[in-house]
Amino acid sequence: MSEQRAARWYFGGMASCGAACFTHPLDLLKVHLQTQQVARLSGGQMALEIVKKQGFLALYNGLSASLLRQITYSTTRFAIYEVMKQQMADASNNVPFYKRVLMAGFAGACGGFVGTPGDMINVRMQNDIKLPADQKRNYKHALDGVMRVVREEGVPRLFRGASTATFRAVLMTIGQLSFYDQIKGFLLTTPYFSDNLICHFTCSLAAGAIATTMTQPVDVIKTRAMNAGPGEFRGLWHIITYTAKMGPGGFFKGYVPAFVRLGPHTIITFIFFEQLRKNFGILKQPAA
Repeated sequence: MSEQRAARWYFGGMASCGAACFTHPLDLLKVHLQTQQVARLSGGQMALEIVKKQGFLALYNGLSASLLRQITYSTTRFAIYEVMKQQMADASNNVPFYKRVLMAGFAGACGGFVGTPGDMINVRMQNDIKLPADQKRNYKHALDGVMRVVREEGVPRLFRGASTATFRAVLMTIGQLSFYDQIKGFLLTTPYFSDNLICHFTCSLAAGAIATTMTQPVDVIKTRAMNAGPGEFRGLWHIITYTAKMGPGGFFKGYVPAFVRLGPHTIITFIFFEQLRKNFGILKQPAA
């Protein structure tokens, strides 16, 4: 069953930005859970505490940084993956799964590195509301955060945690994009699904679960690295051993909020993406 339209390179970034507007509060709660060393509050308790102390809009603290991250990170990985997939597809629009994985891994690595500054500012702005007043960074918005980091800490600081962010992005993109396409291709071969909203929802839910499981340990390490103060950790291994003191569960801290956030984010992203593709995509010639 060949698709009549192909996605344009920027559709993934647009869809991810739209999804971020819905899921940002869940992302904020995930960061808070990952950065508390002693497990004291559940996701629901932490949300109530934030709203009680800071107001409802505090749940959207750092939204500009989240959008900056999606514009850089998601646009890059979706663009590279979609362009490569369209170029490597055969006459029946098929690409072998192992090639999808390789393409997704490469696209994720590029997107993870490019998106590191926005990701770091995102983590800092989300975590700011739980810091004491004298330790708050008080970035006005994402670009203000980027400029202040460059001015106060230097350009290299923007890419602190780039190695873990890039590795996480590789796993995330494989889990989301390649598995989404693979699951969708399989479902469309059955008599129970067609290229519609139900199919897109099912595929994206499964892809979100796979991506969360693959990336959660790396996500915890990345969040700690980006939120660390100068000199707090001696390197990546120090962060790993610090997290390991909490036991194996320390590497999956915030897993439920991560899935609750990533699941809807993946679903909304792919639903937006598919609607953009089907309505505004590049018209393809039917397979001969």
